[in-house]
Amino acid sequence: MNGQESFLEIALHASLVVKIVLLILVAASLASWAVIFRKYRMLKEARAATDTFEKRFWSGGEIASIYKEISGSGAESGMESIFEAGFGEFARLRKQGDAQGMIIEGSRRAMRVAQIREVDRLEESLAFLATVGSTSPYVGLFGTVWGIMNAFHGLGNVQQATISMVAPGISEALIATAMGLFAAIPAVIAYNRFANHVERLETRFDSFLDEFSTILQRHVGSRVAPQG
Repeated sequence: MNGQESFLEIALHASLVVKIVLLILVAASLASWAVIFRKYRMLKEARAATDTFEKRFWSGGEIASIYKEISGSGAESGMESIFEAGFGEFARLRKQGDAQGMIIEGSRRAMRVAQIREVDRLEESLAFLATVGSTSPYVGLFGTVWGIMNAFHGLGNVQQATISMVAPGISEALIATAMGLFAAIPAVIAYNRFANHVERLETRFDSFLDEFSTILQRHVGSRVAPQG
């Protein structure tokens, strides 16, 4: 009998409460891995899209042309959405003949709203990983305590206790602890890594917002506007 079969056999013969604890932890682990793979792809695409847009924006092309191309493609996320929101509001307020300060402030406000939405999208499900990482060890500990209680409770009517009598209960208790750590460790590592990536992207968004606001301020009196 190999180690894996022993683990499954002990889990199958565990008490009902410990089985429920193990099922909860297995479900939490599977759900967290699904979130990890999805967030990895999302953040990888977000970083690549940000790199591409920055290279394109700072290549010296006309802002109006970039806006027309992006608005036609229906960009809904990333730095492109921040640019589109800011320049679209800039053009709208300038056509209305608003004061320079109101135009720049309105553009910044529109970009800030777009940035908040983008960061919220990138942070989606990170709270779930944090919850799994912080609560799974305690859920496993509950199963451990319950298993140990059952093990010693079963010795109440026994005159002479032996290790063979206690071992099954202790084993199922330790399995609950191990499963709690198995669910928690990847979730914590992934949360810290993804949160760091989101923070870096948010910093890049902040820098772009400030730099683009400065560009719009220089062009507020010129005829920079979307064409077509």
